[in-house]
Amino acid sequence: MGYTFWEGILVCNRHMTCNKPATTISDQLIQLKTRGLIIADEPLAACFLSNTSYYRLAGYWWPMQADKINHLFKPNSKFEDVIALYEFDSALRLLLFNVIERIEIALRSKMIYHLSHEHGPWWFQDSNLFINSREHIKTLAHIEDELQRSKDIFIKDHFKRYKNDQRFPPSWKTLEITSFGSLSKLYGNLKPSVKSKDIIAWEFKTVNHTFLPSWLQSIAQIRNICAHHGRLWNKNLPGRPHLLSRPPAPWLASIPPVNEHHMLYVHACCMKYLLNVINPKNQYCQEMSELLDEYPSVDQQALGFPAKWKTEPLWLM
Repeated sequence: MGYTFWEGILVCNRHMTCNKPATTISDQLIQLKTRGLIIADEPLAACFLSNTSYYRLAGYWWPMQADKINHLFKPNSKFEDVIALYEFDSALRLLLFNVIERIEIALRSKMIYHLSHEHGPWWFQDSNLFINSREHIKTLAHIEDELQRSKDIFIKDHFKRYKNDQRFPPSWKTLEITSFGSLSKLYGNLKPSVKSKDIIAWEFKTVNHTFLPSWLQSIAQIRNICAHHGRLWNKNLPGRPHLLSRPPAPWLASIPPVNEHHMLYVHACCMKYLLNVINPKNQYCQEMSELLDEYPSVDQQALGFPAKWKTEPLWLM
């Protein structure tokens, strides 16, 4: 049976055994330089590696490698460019997190208002309103965990005051501490016969309930990446938003092909569309433009941004 070594992993056709030892920062610098990465300021690089792990940075220098089996870098690849990419990605997460916050609060407010008036304060516990009962049970379990972990005074006071009431607190309390992920799952799982589902979609100008759930799911996934400090640059995002063909508000004149919908640009456009409804005077375009201008070495195409994205009707709002 033949065996080969690849990045410290003993590989055969039946099993893989990792035998790679821990390395010092000095050894990491030597390895990177041996592979062709230019490190002009070694103390700065050592400081950066001591505060940001080698494998966390690997996602940023991966595209710089010409030989990804032996991890050899392309000519003129610089550690300073790795740092710039990393800092750009950090700033990008903060920008998107602020945008998503506005969308999350708006979604929460609309769900509380419309569904509580249509089906009462405890609509979210009514299994008759949901398509998939098993998924509904799972979502309620997550919400219950969130309630149990909550330190908010209004939640603690509710359980103390109504200790004999076995129900969750009413929606205007419970959904205030419910995560965006759980909110998007509740909304997406609502039956089409629930009128509020279409009302909420229409208020977001996404026409009806067939489009908005996929947008919310994608945005919730990006929110989790942001919250856990994950990489967004050059990321194959899991969500695929279902795009409107004729949206009632300004949209894209040139929609990226489906094989590019895993990139950030399409998702950023969905956020911009919703934000234009929530806050028409938002500065999202200006902030994104300034961020990209601040880091000219960043490849915008790795995010899916076309050269003339700022001239699209959506981004002129």
